[in-house]
Amino acid sequence: MDPDPAEDSTTDVSSSTPVRQLTVFLDNRIGALLSIVDLLKKNHFEVLGLSVRDALDATVVRLIVSDPYSVETLFMEKGIPFNTTELIVVELAEGATQMADCLRAILNAETNIHFIYPMLTRPNGRTAIAMCVEDNDFGITVLNESGFKILSQDDLSR
Repeated sequence: MDPDPAEDSTTDVSSSTPVRQLTVFLDNRIGALLSIVDLLKKNHFEVLGLSVRDALDATVVRLIVSDPYSVETLFMEKGIPFNTTELIVVELAEGATQMADCLRAILNAETNIHFIYPMLTRPNGRTAIAMCVEDNDFGITVLNESGFKILSQDDLSR
């Protein structure tokens, strides 16, 4: 018997817009992160996910925003150095307790997670995590087969 498509919580990779992360390189100085967040707010963009990696001389800020393509344009206009990466955003329907199952699925597939961080917003009222893995298409397939819902940029930007 075929599964009911209405009950399918997986995402068709080919028909969804991948989540695009912007990585901003900031001088390690007081107020640098605030200036980026204020710039986004002033231009009506929401920060949906955030990770900060501080070092002695520079800070790497990873951002998931409501409109990554427009933010790219804004950053180019303002001369803000950045890079982009496509990520997987996984919805944890059962909350943080499901994190171990998600990580186990990736481990069992013998693929590496480069980095992972929680989303600031709760798409669909549920916990979600952003992750960068070796191969997004493979990671999405593995997670879908394990019953996880993968969120697209469209899901986040509603």
